[in-house]
Amino acid sequence: MAPGEIYLASFPFGGTVGTKIRPVLLLTGPLGPVPEVLVAYITSVVPPSLLPTDIVLDPRHPQFASTHLKTISLLRLRKLATIHQSNLVRSLGNLSPLTFSEVQAKLRGLLGL
Repeated sequence: MAPGEIYLASFPFGGTVGTKIRPVLLLTGPLGPVPEVLVAYITSVVPPSLLPTDIVLDPRHPQFASTHLKTISLLRLRKLATIHQSNLVRSLGNLSPLTFSEVQAKLRGLLGL
C-alpha cells in the first residue's frame, strides 16, 4: 500500500451520511497509530469542462493501462478524504510514474505548496 496505487474503497458522501464503494487514488501510505490514508476521488462521470486539478484517466491509453479501470474516469484532486485503512476493499492497479508526478504538481498548486 503506497502512494500512486488505486484501490476500491468506501468513500464518504459529501454533505450526507454514508459511503459508497468507488475507486480512489492513494496519496499517502498508512499514517498514524490507527492507520489512515489520504485518498483522492475517482469518478466515471466526466463533465464537459474540467477543472485545472482534474486528470482524465483513459484505460485504453497505454499510460493508464496499469490503473485497471474499466472505463474513462476522472481523478478529482479537489475531492480528498482521509479514510481508515480498513475502508480499502481491494487493490485495482496504479498510476504510471509520469501521471503520479502530474498529480503531485497539481496538488502542490492546489494547496499552494
